[in-house]
This record gives sequence, structure tokens and C-alpha cells, in this order.
Amino acid sequence: MNIGSLIKKLRTERNLSQEELGSMLGVQRAAVQKWECGTVKNLKRETLKKLSEIFEIPSSYFIDENYTNYSNVISFPKMNRIPLVGTIACGTPILANENLDGEVTVPEDINADFALRCKGDSMIDARIHNGDIVYIRQQPTVENGEIAAVLIDEEATLKRVYISDNTITLVACNSKYQPFVYTGEQLNQIHILGKAVGFTSTII
Repeated sequence: MNIGSLIKKLRTERNLSQEELGSMLGVQRAAVQKWECGTVKNLKRETLKKLSEIFEIPSSYFIDENYTNYSNVISFPKMNRIPLVGTIACGTPILANENLDGEVTVPEDINADFALRCKGDSMIDARIHNGDIVYIRQQPTVENGEIAAVLIDEEATLKRVYISDNTITLVACNSKYQPFVYTGEQLNQIHILGKAVGFTSTII
């Protein structure tokens, strides 16, 4: 498999367009197209390094054009694009920004409708940290104990949800935060946006 074919294979497995890959590499779409067509065979060392970082494989795979067996390379799942919506507060709620913040890719086997970027430390015991991207499946209710994105008036927060009788309790996954308990007319302020079905950690 030559360099161009390998780049195209890895790019399509990541569900990236030629323009998107070019943007990540700091080159024009036409350059990526030339590589994949085999017009350009020798890439700059800096480009090879960036390709290896993007696709998380050794740069040697792009140097040896006769290398045909890279079975030790993990095949990435097919990816879907979902909108990244504003910022969600983990801890003290902050104003929910309903404007899109771009898009993120998520494996197609994760049934998510949108993603939110977390802020704060109230979900750290669930391994969800400040800056992590959480994938949300839109639904109006969840099972007790499930983590959900919840809208309080016009503010959003990520918490475990417990519903009993005429009470909704939102519980942080950090013992330093007290639960939020809502009853009676306060329940009119609470709207479950959806269930958290996965997340991407920014912690290395």
C-alpha cells in the first residue's frame, strides 16, 4: 500500500474530509488530494510527524511505501458528527449557551444527538473532568441514578438524577457538593435535556 492509499484509508476511517485533514496539517485540500492520487510521493518530515500524531501510528508507516501489512494498527470505528452545544456546568450552574460551538465526531455505535463541554469538578468521581466532552442522547427522562444534562430555567448542569414522588434530586459525583432538591412548583424549572451516554476525556 503506497503513502497516498494509506492516507486515504486512515482519513476515511476517521470520517475526515480532505479539507478537514488539510486544515489539521496546515495545508490546502489540493495537497491532500495530490498525496492520495499519488502525484506527490515524498512528504516533508514535519508533515509525516503530524500525520503520525493525527492517526496515532508510527511515522514509519508513511515512509515505507512498500509496507502492506499494518495489522497491528487499530482500525477506528466509523464516526458520526454531532453538534457541540455551548458549555455545561459541572458544579455551580452557568448560563447555558444554546449557540453551536462547532461539531465533534463520535463513534457511530454511540447513540448521541449532541455533545456538551463540561466545566467544573462536581463530576470527577464519575471520571468526568473539567473540559471533557460528554455525549448526550436527547430524552425527557432518565432512570434513577443515571447521569443527565438538566436544564434549570435557562441554566444547564450535569448531575445524577433521582426522581421520587414530587421530588427531583440532582446529585454531584463529588462529595464536597451538596445535592440540589426540587419540589412542588420548583419542578416547573427542571427539564431533562438527555442522558449522558459517553464522554471523551481531556486528561492525559
